[in-house]
Amino acid sequence: MGRTGRQREGEGMSTRKRSKAGLTAAEMKAFRALLLQKRAEILGNVLSVEGEALKSERTDLSRCPIHMGDVGSDTFAIENSLSLAQSERELLCKVNEALDRIEGGTYGICLGTGKPIGKSRLTAIPWAGYSVEYAALLEKGIRPRDADDKSDHSQVTGA
Repeated sequence: MGRTGRQREGEGMSTRKRSKAGLTAAEMKAFRALLLQKRAEILGNVLSVEGEALKSERTDLSRCPIHMGDVGSDTFAIENSLSLAQSERELLCKVNEALDRIEGGTYGICLGTGKPIGKSRLTAIPWAGYSVEYAALLEKGIRPRDADDKSDHSQVTGA
C-alpha cells in the first residue's frame, strides 16, 4: 500500500530524519514558521512606513505659508522613512530567499562553503545564508575559497 496523505506532507515522517544541514523536519517546520512570521512583520512595517511618509508629504506640502527650515526637516524625515523602508525590503528579499532554500532543500547550508550553518546562528538569524565564519570574512572584504574545493571560485554571491 502507498503512503498516507499525512506521510506525503512530511508530518508522519520521523523527526529523527535530518536535512543536509542536520536539521530535523520539526526544526525545518519551526524555521519556516519563523520566516513566514518575519515576512508578515516586514510587509506590515514597509506599508506603514511608506504610507506615513507619503501621507506626511501630501499634508506638509499643502500647508501655507511654508518655512524653508520646515521643508528641509520634513524632506529629511520623508527620505529617512523611505530609506528605512528600503532596508526592510532588502531584509524581505533575504527572508524570501531563505524560504526558497527551505523549499529547495538547501536551507541551513552555507552559500559560500556548502557546509551546514550552525543551529544557533539560524535561530538568531533564520534568513542567514552564510555561516558565522564565512560571513565575517565577507564583511572584511575577503572572498575565501572552500578549502575542499580545488577549482577556482573568485566570486561569491548571495546574502
